[in-house]
Amino acid sequence: MPQETILILGASFAGLGAAHYILKHILPALPKSGDTTYTVTLVNPSTDFYWRIAGPRATVSKALMPPAKYLYPIAPGFASYPKDSFTFIQGTATALSTSSRTATITLADGSTTSIPYHALIIATGTNTPAPQLSQHTTTAALTAALDDFQAALPKATSVIVAGGGPVGVETAGEIGEFLNGTPGFFGTKPAHPKAKVTLISGDKKLLPVLRPAIALTAEKYLARVGVDVVYDVRVTSAAAEAKAGQTAVTLADGSVRSADLYVDATGVRPNTAFLSSDLVNERGFVVCDPATLRVDAAGPRVYVVGDAGSYTRGGVMDLDNALPVVMTNLKKDLTGGSGPDRTYTPNNSEQQIVPVGRGKGVGAFGGWRVPSWFVWMIKGRDYLSSMAPDIVSGKKWAKESK
Repeated sequence: MPQETILILGASFAGLGAAHYILKHILPALPKSGDTTYTVTLVNPSTDFYWRIAGPRATVSKALMPPAKYLYPIAPGFASYPKDSFTFIQGTATALSTSSRTATITLADGSTTSIPYHALIIATGTNTPAPQLSQHTTTAALTAALDDFQAALPKATSVIVAGGGPVGVETAGEIGEFLNGTPGFFGTKPAHPKAKVTLISGDKKLLPVLRPAIALTAEKYLARVGVDVVYDVRVTSAAAEAKAGQTAVTLADGSVRSADLYVDATGVRPNTAFLSSDLVNERGFVVCDPATLRVDAAGPRVYVVGDAGSYTRGGVMDLDNALPVVMTNLKKDLTGGSGPDRTYTPNNSEQQIVPVGRGKGVGAFGGWRVPSWFVWMIKGRDYLSSMAPDIVSGKKWAKESK
């Protein structure tokens, strides 16, 4: 009996969600008549899922953020599905032919294989310059990056974090509190700081999504843990100095700062090097129909979901809007259904939650500013890691989104 493959590239938040959704709600609903069956193939560089939301705290200490809270094996979450309906491949997409509708996958052992697809979901996401803040390749590489940083951190007397977005602010806050502690109840700075921690922002304010008043509060909370903020200058390069163990950080104004440790948290880069130039924009994000999330230039039944797509400003919360759109349109395309497509509406409201250290934070939901205690309660306690098991197991998508 002919078998058609629904290929999903990437097994982070978007890819895992897509795989579980298809297996739960789409394959069982396809017509039983005819000779064709469908299977889901999921490709990912690592056999584990990294809850990268916890990266800022995982960076500083396993005691504060144990690996069991941010690393989860992928395979057990799919054990309950019929064996002939799902295949997991540890590998990385290195080429895509839209004419032959095949993806070239470089496997963990360095060999390559070619996978034909009937439908394709690009969910390869993004990576960060600092290797401990996203999972670029294998769990071993991620763990090594975390171990190396944690071994060096207690001895550091100077740390530079580049990037004034949420990950930069969160990482600087965690490092500052780990090294310098917090002030007393009425204090504004640590009483006995042990390290000079500097956050360098290329913009005139922190946290571009949030209003200036919230950004200033974030700066105040950073000062509580001994973090100084430098505004309106970008890092142009960072390189090891002749002096052992230090990094020279060159800024756009020509100045050079030295630090024992340097963390590049200057945004994300899309994992789309395997795609041809006609499928991505000038920044490397996958160009799609912003309403249906189909990648029309790649042919029929090709979609993008998650941070690799040009349709989104990024963030895990956006998936709750985007993934059901892709899934509904995939189901329609597979069944030949009629009627209108499901369409995506971006949520561009002021919405972001940013812990600053282990006890403070700033943010807004739906345009409403929220207090520090609320940020701590929602995210600051464990960086939402209690939500990870439901994503890995597929429980999050147990119900079909109508």
